[in-house]
Amino acid sequence: MQTSRLTASPLSLLKQAAGSPAQLAGKARGLARALRAYADGPALDARLRRLEALGYLEKTPSRLQLVVGSIDMLRFWITPAAAEYYEERGISFGFHQVLRVLDDPASMVDPTGFLSTQDAIIGHLMQVVHANPAYDLQLLESHEGGLEALEAQVIQMLDGTHPRRASIGAVVEEPDYHGRLLAYVRAYRETRDADAPLRDNIAKDPKWQRIERCFGTLPNAMAYFAKLPDRPMAAAWHLLTVRDFPG
Repeated sequence: MQTSRLTASPLSLLKQAAGSPAQLAGKARGLARALRAYADGPALDARLRRLEALGYLEKTPSRLQLVVGSIDMLRFWITPAAAEYYEERGISFGFHQVLRVLDDPASMVDPTGFLSTQDAIIGHLMQVVHANPAYDLQLLESHEGGLEALEAQVIQMLDGTHPRRASIGAVVEEPDYHGRLLAYVRAYRETRDADAPLRDNIAKDPKWQRIERCFGTLPNAMAYFAKLPDRPMAAAWHLLTVRDFPG
């Protein structure tokens, strides 16, 4: 069995991911809200305080460290690991990003997820096979009822009643992913030490496993962020000169 992402024509996938004109308008409004969130310092502070209260932050990164850390996470972890995965599956990385933007543009502008709404995080989790979903589940705990909402929406995806089932179906890469995600969400709600289902290319490669130990969970990622340069010139020097994962 394969998902429509691997069987449908490119034109069909584009239409499926975009949805109706009304859905596109709603996505545009969501993107506008996501961009406005960058100017909402108090909301970010509240999110960080919540994560600190949950025990996920030993030291809260500064704004600059969050920016630099997000860039590092993208260039050392999210993008190269995903590109390898798509190449192995015969999926065009560039076209896949187009589908993701059409399905949910708001989820593409916030790598850390700190500025994202609960629904944006849930949609992102259901949209793509995650290298390690633990980070996103921990992030959802900063939203009241976030894990419960995730479980309910994954069940909707599985029974075909989710309002975004068609557009997400145009993007998600593996037919059994939502079943695996539901099992993990339920296990995680029982114990936070539940083993996360790593994506295949992460689980089999020691190089990715090493980087996953840094960025795969929210506490480890934020510990890395908090050690980064906290002055503009030093931060710029880091981004210009550090070309490989330093861990």
